[in-house]
Amino acid sequence: MERKHFLKSLLVGAISTPALLAACSKDDEAVTPSTGSTGTGTTGTGSSSCTVAPTETEGPFPTKSPASYVRSNIVDGKTGHPLTVKITIKNANNSCAVLSGALVDIWHCDADGNYSEYGGTGMQATNYQAVHFLRGRQITDANGLVTFTTIFPGWYNGRATHIHVHIYSASGTSLKITQIAFPEGVGTALAAVNGYGKGMSGYTTNARDNVFSDDTAGAEIATVTGSTSAGFELTMTLNVAV
Repeated sequence: MERKHFLKSLLVGAISTPALLAACSKDDEAVTPSTGSTGTGTTGTGSSSCTVAPTETEGPFPTKSPASYVRSNIVDGKTGHPLTVKITIKNANNSCAVLSGALVDIWHCDADGNYSEYGGTGMQATNYQAVHFLRGRQITDANGLVTFTTIFPGWYNGRATHIHVHIYSASGTSLKITQIAFPEGVGTALAAVNGYGKGMSGYTTNARDNVFSDDTAGAEIATVTGSTSAGFELTMTLNVAV
């Protein structure tokens, strides 16, 4: 199994096989949508308390050199429903005051469930080793906020739809590796997107996902609003201990 250790510094930063499912287990990574749904106003619970965000695996496809991708627009030509991702970082050791100057990396799969920087193996047949789509880094502003322009992620066997997040201090110390889940069910963005062309048959729900299944309070589920015609917006607050 091809696995890369994430390089934790500022300078150095699918999909349907049993090998991938093992790689995405908890210590590493079916909803039935409403037919014809195009809009959503549903939300997840997010992380409204001052509890530190759960630690999750960076998975088998972490960004190899995140410091090379300081950018807010991470689309890189990939097609899909537009998604604006807004993540607020707060310091749980300071009464959850917003944390400015933190480094936030995100990465996720494309509409077909494939990751850039990997592929050509049993874990992901399509070879995307030479490209870097849907990966990027931003620095939190005075409000602790980073904003990314991307596309709505697709899904692949064994995992619920998700976005990976790695948070660092301004000096490059790793503070948290976690993942963000999406609300599910009738009227949600997930139902509206409907797995792009492949639908949701065989989809792994949050409750059955190896990463999200123990999130009984929904702390890892973002708020997602919008529509397939206007695009979607995801908001999430992640608390870290600095």
